[in-house]
Amino acid sequence: MGAVNTRMKSQVPTMPSRRALMAGFAIGGVLIGLGACTTTPAPSLEADPAYARKVVTYPSPEPPGTIVIDPGSHFLYLVQGGGQAIRYGVGVGGEGFGWSGMALVHTKQEWPDWYPPVEMLQRKPELREHMVQLQSGLGMKGGPENPIGARALYLWQGNKDTLYRIHGTNDPTTIGHNVSSGCIRLTNDDVVDLYNRTPVGTKVIVLATATPAAVTQ
Repeated sequence: MGAVNTRMKSQVPTMPSRRALMAGFAIGGVLIGLGACTTTPAPSLEADPAYARKVVTYPSPEPPGTIVIDPGSHFLYLVQGGGQAIRYGVGVGGEGFGWSGMALVHTKQEWPDWYPPVEMLQRKPELREHMVQLQSGLGMKGGPENPIGARALYLWQGNKDTLYRIHGTNDPTTIGHNVSSGCIRLTNDDVVDLYNRTPVGTKVIVLATATPAAVTQ
């Protein structure tokens, strides 16, 4: 693959507009926005085996423990020593929602809740029937039915939340596709594995990819 740093355009992610972050996914037949993370429903519940987690050869100038995401190939690499990495298949941002640069894991959550923005509830009041009053406001309690899955890593730059996450999904068929509004999603099994290996403060690099790489299905 070559050195990681030769493929990066910038250390600052290019952020889509707040309106762009409001794309939708389906819950109970209702189209719902999920901040910077969306899902395109699919009929099957199995991930493509081409994106199964495995240890691969991956020379990188980054220190072990760094997360490197290649949106074009739909893979996330957790850099290991000895020129290797643990490779995970991912779903990434759709057309117009991609970003690249560097961030840090600021916080982590198991079975995270989802809190839709106030403007979204005003725009789509029918979503309220899917929400309950939680500790931090009106939202959807974390669990198997929650679209952001079993774990979430929250990506920040300095003291600013990028609104991007690395998280799980309740639709593993989206792995290997450009489906989100910028978030990086893994199967729930994979995101639990990554979560357990990733401390707060981990460096995350998203490579700039002008044209998504072709993937054999």
